[in-house]
Amino acid sequence: MNNTLIIYYSLFQNTKNLAIEIATQTGGTIRELIPDVNYSFDYNTASKEVRNQISRGFCPKLISGNVSIKDFDTIFIGSPNWFKTVAPPVMSFLKHHDFTGKTIIPFCTHGGGGFSNIENDIAKECTKSNLLPGIAVNGLVTSEEISNWLMTIKWRFKKE
Repeated sequence: MNNTLIIYYSLFQNTKNLAIEIATQTGGTIRELIPDVNYSFDYNTASKEVRNQISRGFCPKLISGNVSIKDFDTIFIGSPNWFKTVAPPVMSFLKHHDFTGKTIIPFCTHGGGGFSNIENDIAKECTKSNLLPGIAVNGLVTSEEISNWLMTIKWRFKKE
């Protein structure tokens, strides 16, 4: 069994596409975080909803993706960069699990802000884990770019 989990939240499919590529190259199990209440598909409305949730420290209930992590040694955690941090569904996942002894690898999609505080915010929730350098993607990313990143963090590729 591959002991790698790729967990992510994606509203507009950008982070989902990145998660799928990571899962394809690592052979890991992929799970999408789905909150009990969906965000608006209108960007401006969703922005207001998210800004309000982040400022309140709100963590939504997850109706999908909130899987047990006990059988996974390595966990890739993906989120869009929303107001310089992870999306609230990702923070909800982080707050409800013990990452002691796990290897955590963040990834994010963004519109120009890079990781901002994402890596630090994940590190705060995963204090007893090994955090490896992540990847922040603006726009489309190629399979080769993901392969190169995985090689820089010395990730072992699945055996074919």
